[in-house]
Amino acid sequence: MSLTSRTATRADVDALRELIDRAIAELLKGFLNDEQIRSSAAIMGLDTQLIDDRTYFVIESDGQLAGCGGWSRRATLYGGDHSSSRDAAVLDPASDPAKVRAMYTHPDYTRRGVGRLILGLCERAAAAEGYTRLELMATLAGEPLYRGYGFEEVERIEDASGGVPVPIVRMRKDITS
Repeated sequence: MSLTSRTATRADVDALRELIDRAIAELLKGFLNDEQIRSSAAIMGLDTQLIDDRTYFVIESDGQLAGCGGWSRRATLYGGDHSSSRDAAVLDPASDPAKVRAMYTHPDYTRRGVGRLILGLCERAAAAEGYTRLELMATLAGEPLYRGYGFEEVERIEDASGGVPVPIVRMRKDITS
């Protein structure tokens, strides 16, 4: 299986939303109960600002959508277009970490390098703009991937904005040159 990457466009939005809905519904099982998974869908999602900023990637395998994710030079740490807590303020690479955002893997492509590929793309792009650290908010399902990539836990919180509290983990990583 070979994976390819490209920058997402607005033409990808419908397919990305389908992948994200399926990833949330299937990959959080075993980590969260049904109510928490529904609440997660209200908390997470696609932030099209990343597409407009050209910092969001599509990963494909033989023409099939295998995953998506990106990074941001903006203050928002997590959430989708529907999230009221989005903050479009531009970060300062000298003092702020770039944000890894909206990473999702199609359930048929888990544990095949999709997440690591996205993280590598994000790390290289953020470093090229002068960032020295990355930060993200991990689901419990995504936490092992991020730990394996070198992210360290900053804090564990619960987000109840989707109706039921959902545990999530803020994580950071220094960018290596």
